[in-house]
Amino acid sequence: MSFSGKTKEELARIEVERGCCQLAELAALVRMDGTLQISSNRRISLNIESESAPVARKIFKLAKLRLGAPVEIAVRRKLRLKKHNSYLVRIRVNDKVLQDLGLVEQDMQISPGIKPELLKKACCRRAYLRGAFLGGGSINNPEGTYHLEIITNDETHAKALCKLINRFNLGSKISPRKNWFIVYLKESEHIADFLTIIGAHRALLEFENVRVLKGVRNQVNRLVNCETANLGKTVDAAVRQIENIRVISESIGLDKLEKPLQQLAETRLENPEISLKELGEMLSPKVGKSGVNHRMRKLEKIAERLSEFPAKR
Repeated sequence: MSFSGKTKEELARIEVERGCCQLAELAALVRMDGTLQISSNRRISLNIESESAPVARKIFKLAKLRLGAPVEIAVRRKLRLKKHNSYLVRIRVNDKVLQDLGLVEQDMQISPGIKPELLKKACCRRAYLRGAFLGGGSINNPEGTYHLEIITNDETHAKALCKLINRFNLGSKISPRKNWFIVYLKESEHIADFLTIIGAHRALLEFENVRVLKGVRNQVNRLVNCETANLGKTVDAAVRQIENIRVISESIGLDKLEKPLQQLAETRLENPEISLKELGEMLSPKVGKSGVNHRMRKLEKIAERLSEFPAKR
């Protein structure tokens, strides 16, 4: 099962005790996946379809608890391409139920966005987001890129969801995609906070474990790359220094140099692989890295002059 699937299964099994939160979560699920059906005898039904059995069971349970309306569930078997079954929850509703769910106004006009009464309490806001994620959300495996999104075909609802998420300072944004609107989060910290808000604690632990491991791995890679780069610079510098010393040796001989420069040149030839700091510690008396670097520049200038005006020994 994917990380997104496991997260939804965990959320679907959360027992919601408060009636206000039950209604808020159900309202979000209905808004995300529900369709209204009016029969010939003017009976109104809400049909909510889901490919997740735990989510379908949750819708069924919440509808039984909060609406007091007839509810039935059916399984649709999909044989093509070996797809999973889908589950259809049908709720017989009336005007009051539709108003309670925030789908219509008192005059039975379609209600845009999210009904404010559903979001009065912090717990209800969390419950609504949990329902929205269960109905149309997904989250990438944290081993890959960080991405969480909730998809809806209603631009007004997408803006309301974005505003609701951002009440928790998560910085969500909206992106249109064909006939859909995507409310998304990309920052790992924001995704972790969102999982906390909706109550996905197991998913959060797994997400954080992977995030820490990725952070350590990236830090190690940066350090290795840095060390490799420094080592490469050290090797290149050593090769250049040895070449300068050989030019001097072949032109005038190292014995013609000042004693400090002669000692440094001979020590470098004997130890081509060590750093300037280690080189300075081998001199007598010891010299710091900056002092060794200063002497190396002197040797380089001498080698450049000898290359331009070769001297006979």
